[in-house]
Amino acid sequence: MKNYELENRRYVIGGVATAIVVIYIIRLFMLQISSDDYKKSADSNAFLKKIDFPSRGVITDRNGKLLVYNQPAYDIMVVMNEIGDHLDTLQLCSALNITREEFDARMSSIKDRSRNPGYSRYTQQLFMNQLSDKEFSIFQEKMYRFPGVYVQKRSIRQYQYPYAAHVLGDVAEVSPADIENDDYYQPGDYIGKLGVERFYEKQLRGEKGVKIMLRDAHGRLQGSYQNGAFDRRPKPGKNLTLAIDFELQALGERLMQNKIGSIVAIEPSTGEVLCMVSSPTYDPRLMVGRQRSKNHLELSRNIWKPLLNRSIMGQYPPGSTFKTTQGLTFMNEGIISPETRYPCSRGFHYRGLRVGCHGHAAPLPLVPALSTSCNGYFCWGLYYMIGNTSKYGSVQNAMNIWRDYMVSMGFGYRLGIDLPGEKRGLIPNAQFYDKAYKGSWNGLTIISIAIGQGEVNATPLQIANLGATIANRGWFYTPHVVKKVQGEPLDTTFTRKHRSMASYDAYDYIVKGMRASALGGTCHELARYDFEACGKTGTAQNRGHDHSVFMGFAPMSNPKIAVAVYVENGGWGATFGVPIGGLIMEQYIHGRLSEASLKKAETIQNKVINYGTTER
Repeated sequence: MKNYELENRRYVIGGVATAIVVIYIIRLFMLQISSDDYKKSADSNAFLKKIDFPSRGVITDRNGKLLVYNQPAYDIMVVMNEIGDHLDTLQLCSALNITREEFDARMSSIKDRSRNPGYSRYTQQLFMNQLSDKEFSIFQEKMYRFPGVYVQKRSIRQYQYPYAAHVLGDVAEVSPADIENDDYYQPGDYIGKLGVERFYEKQLRGEKGVKIMLRDAHGRLQGSYQNGAFDRRPKPGKNLTLAIDFELQALGERLMQNKIGSIVAIEPSTGEVLCMVSSPTYDPRLMVGRQRSKNHLELSRNIWKPLLNRSIMGQYPPGSTFKTTQGLTFMNEGIISPETRYPCSRGFHYRGLRVGCHGHAAPLPLVPALSTSCNGYFCWGLYYMIGNTSKYGSVQNAMNIWRDYMVSMGFGYRLGIDLPGEKRGLIPNAQFYDKAYKGSWNGLTIISIAIGQGEVNATPLQIANLGATIANRGWFYTPHVVKKVQGEPLDTTFTRKHRSMASYDAYDYIVKGMRASALGGTCHELARYDFEACGKTGTAQNRGHDHSVFMGFAPMSNPKIAVAVYVENGGWGATFGVPIGGLIMEQYIHGRLSEASLKKAETIQNKVINYGTTER
């Protein structure tokens, strides 16, 4: 008779034995195939792979003046598997001039995989970065006492002058997110954080090299493995030539001292940005070395926001500079002709609504309306366009056509400049107002957009681009701060023309209006120059003092420069905007300022606007 109990026990024992065998097979597979821990250990005992960092591309201005270069620095690297328990911690701290607490914190940070996802005890890890030549020479004499501690030579950025911080940007240690997003980087590497250093990171960084060193059985380095047959030389980064004119940039930053705002200048024929000033600014040399983190924290806590690039991130009402876009739109749509006259009795008055204006002769046609910056003229133009249901069918359709004109002139969306962080501003459409007013609105409801107020917002870059578009009589290139990348053609984004919806003839009348403004209108100060300057002031309303705005270009017939100036709380456009804009034009066109202009520049530079203590 069969004993079922013994039979079942045999199956159980067989199953347990089979499970043990399977577990051992899986573990052997993981150790020999899946896991590279032992391979790393073996490789680490036989070889030392030293990264050979490439030199980062240098940066010059449009005239070849060196702005950013490299200088040598030294990083202290550790291989945790080699340090073991024999490291003389106190002597290492003394050699590096750090405390034991700092040592413990650095070692803990290396092992923290959330902060150092590429951690391996077999490979070199960054312990301390950017030792100077002097610090390295002191440490080098004692380095033999610390097995598992190595020195990695690399270069760090140096910024030659205290200008153009927002354009140049800076370089800092990679974050865990940077490492995760691009396998080029390892902990301790550097990456561009702002400005062109960030936007052109892949061109500037180059390609890493590697040197494979052979060890003996005691871990001592014996030289290159197979005489360097498997080494890879680094490829240096590509050099950048900026479109920025350094002398122009320096002048702009001096003129904006003690003021909040921006200056942007563009070469109309190419879209190249000649200067980009954001004030307040900071010295880019503060963002170099081991003090970078401390300095960056202080700047980020500053209530005046010096890290903010107002040229591309500041979103402001464009004020009366926007009247040029209205004249173009109304003419092209047949709402007005150059001879059309509208009344202005110190402003626009209709059905109890009033938009004020300064005193001047009236009624006026288009050119003198631009010259005197008449609010009434452009308010009437918008009212007749939005209310023209026989032409457009509805106020919504009229509004969206108006919006399309603004977008074609470079407003409402990012222009696409080669800098990170650009904002789009705001150009409202019919849906915007339908939502705001529940479908019940008309031209009177939104009348303030005709003079660059209300819901309209633009960046100083967009206002400067408007000047370049008018200078070109209806087209523009996407503005860009880099003129040339070594060994590469310029991206087609910056060589493709964008055309406005308005006609050449319409632009020609706007140019005449801006020239009349320079000869005897609100920009009359420009008449003193020996080149034909064209300009349009703006006085943008604000909860405090008005903002001083200017947009212009020169010369009229062969434009070389278009300028936008925005000074927060600066008052009338003629107070700061026009004189600053004129000086920028003169400096670029002549390469210097006259004696009279030098005195004016010094006066403006020393002028202080009191902003109180309100955070901007």
